[in-house]
Amino acid sequence: MSRVPGWLGRVGAGLTEMSRRLDQRRAEVESEDGGPVPPAGHPAPSVDHVPPPPDYAPAVRARPDPAQAVPWGVRVAAEAGWRLLVLAGTVWVLMRVISAVQLVVLAFVAALLMTAVLQPTVARLRRHGVPRGLATALTAILGFVVMGLIGWFVTWQVMENIDTLSDQVQDGIDELRRWLLNSPFHVTDKQINEIAKNLREAVGANTEQITSMGLEGVTVVVEALTGLLLAVFSTLFLLYDGKRIWEWTLKLVPAAARPGVTGAGPRAWRTLTAYVRGTVIVALIDAIFIGLGIYFLDVPMAVPLAVFIFLFAFVPLVGAVVSGALAVVVALVTQGVFTAVMTLVVVLAVQQIEGHILQPFILGRAVRVHPLAVVLSVAAGGMVAGIGGAVVAVPLVAVTNTVAGYLRAYSREAALRQAPKPHGATSTDAAPAADAPASPVSPAPPVSPPSPPEEPRPPQTPPE
Repeated sequence: MSRVPGWLGRVGAGLTEMSRRLDQRRAEVESEDGGPVPPAGHPAPSVDHVPPPPDYAPAVRARPDPAQAVPWGVRVAAEAGWRLLVLAGTVWVLMRVISAVQLVVLAFVAALLMTAVLQPTVARLRRHGVPRGLATALTAILGFVVMGLIGWFVTWQVMENIDTLSDQVQDGIDELRRWLLNSPFHVTDKQINEIAKNLREAVGANTEQITSMGLEGVTVVVEALTGLLLAVFSTLFLLYDGKRIWEWTLKLVPAAARPGVTGAGPRAWRTLTAYVRGTVIVALIDAIFIGLGIYFLDVPMAVPLAVFIFLFAFVPLVGAVVSGALAVVVALVTQGVFTAVMTLVVVLAVQQIEGHILQPFILGRAVRVHPLAVVLSVAAGGMVAGIGGAVVAVPLVAVTNTVAGYLRAYSREAALRQAPKPHGATSTDAAPAADAPASPVSPAPPVSPPSPPEEPRPPQTPPE
């Protein structure tokens, strides 16, 4: 037991010597790294102490926010991209809904167009003291009777001249064949017979398809009659109760946007009315002059052709080409090449007068649409809804252009009214009235928004 304390003392001394050597080794390492060397007799620095970096060491930045690391142009493109995707999805869903109820939509649009034609007559009768119901009934009956008489007259003319037309077509084909044989195109009789044989074989091989197309035509006729009835009833209600319908529509608009929509509605209606009236007048002039030209050229069924020219004129650009080509083909197969060439001259002359004189003078700047916008809108409308879509495409673009220009000008003037005014300035010194700037679709006329906004006014019926 006496030796135990001595053994423990030697162990403690050995541990003390080992600790001293470790401290010296640590001091040597820190001296080699450039760190401070603790003086003798002082305890070593704490292990948690981190020496400052030397002056020559490069500065290390903290990593930036990932959103800030993306270039500004890419961020703007991404923000615009997802919004465009949302808009595209909304438009796609809307087009799907419209396609599902296409017949109802086209019938209502046709009712709007007919209302734009008949509403001035209702307003005139109301100004002369005629009750609203009686004025609506008289106008609708007169309009529908006139359209029915025109349809009956065209059908009667076609049935009366169908036999004569068949004989004239056969004579025209024979004359065309003789002209081809004697023409500088070096067409032989064998080639003409081969073409006729191929046509007969094509008709015989596609008999089932032609029959199915005929059955589909019956379905189209039924749908057309249904749409016509819907359009007639919609027209009656729009003529009679247009004011209440417009006021009810305004209730669906948010209160913040209601003043602007209230002012844009009557302007959109005036644009639509001006377009329909101008198109009717231009189509009537085209039909009259082209009909007189083909009548004096002794082309058969001049009156039905004139009616077709009138109807096709409601499809901008495309309708004029189709109706003119139809008149030229009928003249070619019935009267020969010379008459067909003269018919083509008449059609082109009338269409040039229409494009350069009638449309700018009658339609005016209020509904002027750029030709490129006309072509694109007609093509898109035809792809979406066929002939009906092509008919309503241009008035839809014209109305949209008017509404967008007015709302843009209205919001600009509202912002000017809410902006703080300089000291001593009056309301008239702040800025001139905000005019609607020219749209990329068409050079619409300047529009000054009302101040204060107009009260809701019906575009269909005059105020009582």
